[in-house]
Amino acid sequence: MRFFLDIAFRGDEFVGWQRQPNGYSVQQAVEEALSILFHTPLTVVGAGRTDAGVNAFSLPAHVDLPDTPEQAERWRRSLNGILPKSVFVRSIKAVNATAHARFDAVSRTYHYYIASERDPFMGPYVLSVRPLPDIVRMNEAAQLLIGEHDFTSFSKLHTDTHTNICTVTEALWTESFYPGCYQFTITANRFLRSMVRTIVGTLLQVGRGELNSSDIQSILEQKDRSCAGVSVKPWPLFLYRVAYPDAIYL
Repeated sequence: MRFFLDIAFRGDEFVGWQRQPNGYSVQQAVEEALSILFHTPLTVVGAGRTDAGVNAFSLPAHVDLPDTPEQAERWRRSLNGILPKSVFVRSIKAVNATAHARFDAVSRTYHYYIASERDPFMGPYVLSVRPLPDIVRMNEAAQLLIGEHDFTSFSKLHTDTHTNICTVTEALWTESFYPGCYQFTITANRFLRSMVRTIVGTLLQVGRGELNSSDIQSILEQKDRSCAGVSVKPWPLFLYRVAYPDAIYL
């Protein structure tokens, strides 16, 4: 029977979500914990890749487990007892046999956090930006990202994606829940490698007056990575939510 695991993790201990030969991944940690619990090798398929150092409030992954959904809560507690403290399974839910964590996702939402001062609690999860950039200008620029565009200029070079076209439905800077922090929220049907971090780096250039808000349109049209800003640090980036059709859940 197929289940969705809703997984949260702190990314600083991992090379990203996906298994890699050069380091410890979140996928490896989850698969090893499942294999210990069920005494057999198991494979999980995540909603998408996250880069090294990127965090997740919620990254869904599917796995096929014994046909006993009433045991899901017990499995969840047991998994959390096996997993590293930096990984936590929030829920385990039964889904349709053909449900796919990656291909059935209809949207993904990321958050990125900045602040003008170092903080003892949020410090490891915010980018320190002094002085604070112009949030209004950054929001003007962010609105030009909304819609269907070719995001080649904001993508890591030499990736294996079949297309760089994505549809962004939300891109907005707001004050965060935490005092002194600002949060960038971006939602799209899909994201390219390093896309969110490169967008944030470019918007910060707008906020510092190094670019005009309208330059975003030109950067998109040129489809040239060298036209966009630097890719900012990964630790303030969080995968916040992945949305699915209600019909996949049992």
